[in-house]
Amino acid sequence: MILLSKILFFTSHHGFYTVILIILFFGLLSYLTRKAWFLAPILPLAILNGFGGQFLNAWFLHKYGVESTAIITSDVETNSTLNEMYIHDYEAIVKKQDGKYVSTFFSTTSASIYPIENAIRIPRMEEAFPVKYIPGYEKNIVILYNQSEEGKMAVKYSKLAPVNSAKIKYEADRTNKDFIREYIAALENYLKDYDDETYETKLKELKQELEQVK
Repeated sequence: MILLSKILFFTSHHGFYTVILIILFFGLLSYLTRKAWFLAPILPLAILNGFGGQFLNAWFLHKYGVESTAIITSDVETNSTLNEMYIHDYEAIVKKQDGKYVSTFFSTTSASIYPIENAIRIPRMEEAFPVKYIPGYEKNIVILYNQSEEGKMAVKYSKLAPVNSAKIKYEADRTNKDFIREYIAALENYLKDYDDETYETKLKELKQELEQVK
């Protein structure tokens, strides 16, 4: 597990050098065997690592790693961009199982984040956030963003979005049964995960209104 974690850390954090090693490996294999088809995997593997290296690392660490915490100690904006946003280089310290810390690094493009999605979300500096790693190679971490304080707030906000949308429709036309039902459904979905006395009361009121609307 430690060796695999080291390999995945290298491939996800050093994409250029990984491509060079892929070319050298398959190029040497092709030369020694005198079979040109050994060159075929070079381009697919290079593209696969470039687009999915950190995703594979995130999946592996989340499935097999142990949970701990980390703290970002440095956040430096670089001159490079990704989707018109500047790429940042980060340094962090990771808490090992014995309570001591080890240093690590990652960037906007190499950070492994779980859950896996098409978004790059890095916790704020100086605040402890949950991570997972393979004991023995703690510098390779996956950020458990949804379990961080920022992540929890982001998830809560996403759950509130349908509630707010349904509320606007309802307040525009309180006699529309479809709008009332949508508001009720949004509140019920939100209340499955969060306790809120105000929303509980509103839900009861809406159910009563639905019965009275003709």
